[in-house]
Amino acid sequence: MQAALHITTKVLPENKIEIELQEAEIGDTVDVFVILPEKSASKRGSVLKLIEQARSKHAFRTTEHINRQLQQERDSWDS
Repeated sequence: MQAALHITTKVLPENKIEIELQEAEIGDTVDVFVILPEKSASKRGSVLKLIEQARSKHAFRTTEHINRQLQQERDSWDS
């Protein structure tokens, strides 16, 4: 039967990991599988949701309305 180990370790600076194997000898070939933790999809989803909310919030704005707001803002700079 092939031996297998489950080791949890931390990622070190420069994105490196270090594994110490008591059962292996120098020169042995080993297979290493790295399973990354699942990243929360809510962050990605929340950004997309935020963009969609912003678009829907301002969907009623016409070009004239936007130009009027910009002009009002520019006029306030001179005050």
